[in-house]
Amino acid sequence: MYKQSAIFLLTVLALGACSETFSNSQGASSRPPLPENIVELAAPNQDLATAYLRPEDNCYWYMHAGPVETTPLPLRTAGGNPICIKPAT
Repeated sequence: MYKQSAIFLLTVLALGACSETFSNSQGASSRPPLPENIVELAAPNQDLATAYLRPEDNCYWYMHAGPVETTPLPLRTAGGNPICIKPAT
């Protein structure tokens, strides 16, 4: 009886941890849409739906979903340059 309860509890905890990881994509649904000029600059094969402006460096980043983990990467142009904006003065 105790063994079954322990297995059930561990399963619930493991699934709970996974669901938090997959559902927490840094507030992607609350982000404003990208400006049209940024969309035009961005190279293909980048997830523009998850792109956001990072205030620390004033560059756009997106969430790359790799085979093992999801990683933030700088949004780049077709030439490979990061897409950044000048800070407001």
